[in-house]
Amino acid sequence: QAQLVESGGGLVQPGGSLRLSCAASGSIFSIDTMGWYRQAPGKERVLVAAITSGGSANYGDFVKGRFTISRDNAKNTVYIQMNSLKPEDTAVYYCYADIRTWLGSRGYWGQGTQVTVSS
Repeated sequence: QAQLVESGGGLVQPGGSLRLSCAASGSIFSIDTMGWYRQAPGKERVLVAAITSGGSANYGDFVKGRFTISRDNAKNTVYIQMNSLKPEDTAVYYCYADIRTWLGSRGYWGQGTQVTVSS
């Protein structure tokens, strides 16, 4: 089995920045895609950004150059640098990863970290 643990959320003023981290641990053979989703109150969970093991990234349309996803394969960790934050970015941010363990391959979710953008 594997686990994902997120860190880095919090309260930030509009226009500010935050960096979220998510580390995978457990009996991991390999990790394919890692990414971040977010869910605002009363709304569906949506993709923020994802990155493959080879470094190819894609972003949600609302990101518009403000966020950058990266990963450290040696540390099984994915990051997202969020700049120019807006109040509408307020949400719970969830880490996701496609992980292969001795049980096979499946998707894993982190517990979520709250990001609040407010003055």
